[in-house]
Amino acid sequence: MYKTFVKHVASLQIILGLVMLVPTVIAIIYQEWYSLAGFLIAGTFTVILGYLVYRLFENTEDPKEKHSLAIAAIGWLMIMIFGAIPYFIIAHITPFEVMQQFVPAGMDYNSSLLNFKNPLHSLFESTSAFTTTGLTMAYNEPSVGKSILFYRSFSQWVGGAGFIVMALAVFKQLPGQGTIQLYGSEASGTKLETNVIKTARAIWKVYCVVTLSMFVYIAIGTYFILPNYPLSENIFDAINHAMAGQSTGGFSTLDDSIAGYQSAQMEMLFLLPMLLGGLSIPFFYRFIFQRKINELWKDIQTRSIIIASVLGGILLSLFLINSKMVSNPFREGIFQFVSALSTTGWQSSNIGKWDDLSILFIVVCAMIIGGSAGGTVGGIKIIRALLLQKGLKWHINKVFLSKNTVKSVHFDNRLLLPEEMNSELSRAGIFTLFYILFVFVSTLFTAYFMSGDFSLADAIFESASAQGTVGLSTGITDPSMNPILEGIYIVQMWAGRIEIIPILILLRVLFYGTRPRIV
Repeated sequence: MYKTFVKHVASLQIILGLVMLVPTVIAIIYQEWYSLAGFLIAGTFTVILGYLVYRLFENTEDPKEKHSLAIAAIGWLMIMIFGAIPYFIIAHITPFEVMQQFVPAGMDYNSSLLNFKNPLHSLFESTSAFTTTGLTMAYNEPSVGKSILFYRSFSQWVGGAGFIVMALAVFKQLPGQGTIQLYGSEASGTKLETNVIKTARAIWKVYCVVTLSMFVYIAIGTYFILPNYPLSENIFDAINHAMAGQSTGGFSTLDDSIAGYQSAQMEMLFLLPMLLGGLSIPFFYRFIFQRKINELWKDIQTRSIIIASVLGGILLSLFLINSKMVSNPFREGIFQFVSALSTTGWQSSNIGKWDDLSILFIVVCAMIIGGSAGGTVGGIKIIRALLLQKGLKWHINKVFLSKNTVKSVHFDNRLLLPEEMNSELSRAGIFTLFYILFVFVSTLFTAYFMSGDFSLADAIFESASAQGTVGLSTGITDPSMNPILEGIYIVQMWAGRIEIIPILILLRVLFYGTRPRIV
């Protein structure tokens, strides 16, 4: 059994090592030689280690269905750990005076690269990047250097589509049942082509096309909105924001996220990348490559996200108006609601100064729900929320039907018989229960370990942000936070990316193996 685990984790390590080598190009362009050395060391080590281990176990059998979810959990854990190596190495080999050269002119703070000398902070940053969360230990983002900024965004982009999906697209494997389950553990069972390998490649094709389109859109939009903004900075920002937006990761190249532009027009510009990031890959595939334009309204998730973004943004704005604590309630309310619902996490408002009602509203109605299944988003996914709402109506209505009536239900262009509906509701309900339980436990720890400057609503918000891989923050997430709380958020981000169940299955495998047990 362990050989199967090791083989597939090793294949992911090869991919990860290549990802680490890509930022060397940026390091050369910006002459960041210490960063170049750090990425070369970390990337080369990871590729060689992964390759040697993979070749050693190359002839091992493909995973069985019972192995797949546990492989996904341990694979993502190793990605998070190895992905932290570049931060740690670069922070230790870069002299302080060189770090300080990254600090923008006129600023008197120390480079945030210093934070990554702490291995826990490096692990936190890596986890936040690859799980597309966006919470950060780089308190002043521009002060870590261009290559680190690019690595953070690129990590989110690759993590958004998925390492397992990439590995299946690169390594030629027969699409057996175990491989299908392994793919489904990361991509929610999305099927675009006749087999898993072709589907994995189709996902990356769609992903690249949409990301490239967003790069062009952001670069041109920034050029016209901020004509005096340096062209080189515009292009660099657009590349990073296109990757972070499509992956709903939310990292930014600016000190205060999108608020750093200090422009209402720029915030409007970034609404589209957030909305598109919250949609599913199958929708894009049908809309772009199959030219099914009616999918824009026919697809239940896409339609629901559009409606929820408009109504939720307006309602949040009204709450902010009533609180009288925000200077631009409609501007900040609409932007932050879309950011939370899509789980992108770009920030244009000081959420730490919001009233409790506004904070709880955005948590319950946006962050916990999240965007489309089959996309890069976190949260319970809007399709589950719709299914639970439909199931509640179905259970109430069937009370008034005769016993001989077949109580079927129409949902998402499908006709579900009672047994099928009960099965779907059971899976959605169990996942939602575990999801909320994770947030609840994390909130208790957050409330205990956070400083006295924050409220219970802040604790709920921060916990929901980590669990939903959202990345918005009230200020609790900080390099000075309690290490225990930082560790809890790392686990939450990991669980949020792979939807909890694989971690529970991994724990079961570690304690009891893969043999059946009577419960």
